[in-house]
Amino acid sequence: MSGKSALLLGATGATGKKLLAELLANSEWNRIGEYGRRVTSPENLPPGQREGRLEQKVIDFENLDAAGLKGGRWDVVFVTLGTTRAQAGSAAMFEKIDREYVVNACRAAKSDDPTHEQRVVYLSSGGASASSPFLYPKSKGLTELALARLGYSDTIVFRPGLLKGADRPERRLAEVM
Repeated sequence: MSGKSALLLGATGATGKKLLAELLANSEWNRIGEYGRRVTSPENLPPGQREGRLEQKVIDFENLDAAGLKGGRWDVVFVTLGTTRAQAGSAAMFEKIDREYVVNACRAAKSDDPTHEQRVVYLSSGGASASSPFLYPKSKGLTELALARLGYSDTIVFRPGLLKGADRPERRLAEVM
């Protein structure tokens, strides 16, 4: 079977929804894994584009061994997984979800085969900096550094300033201005 495989972590968020639709619409991807704390409901998937290519799996980020991430031999691991401190409930839970879950899942998805070239593509944030005194940009910066150290063939980081027109249940001030 020709084509590439993509693993998408965080497909139910504002950016992940759009990325999943793009992956499904593009015939370059013959296998797409949507793994996360939640998965897209069937009625929200594009009709006729998921048969045979989309594998959806709800995973427990506290038990990644059971998730089967490594066995997927993913060519590209896309990460749009994230949260806010308010949604997480505390700074500690924010860092656990936003950094630990991301880094640990990417580590688990990395192939042991040195001939298998893999790429990780991470959606970070504008202003991300491991030395920031502020929780959100510091966590994003530390995540970027940790992902770069995992040994993927390529590590690509996107740092958008804000997500204008994001489809979310809650409103964020900068996104509606």
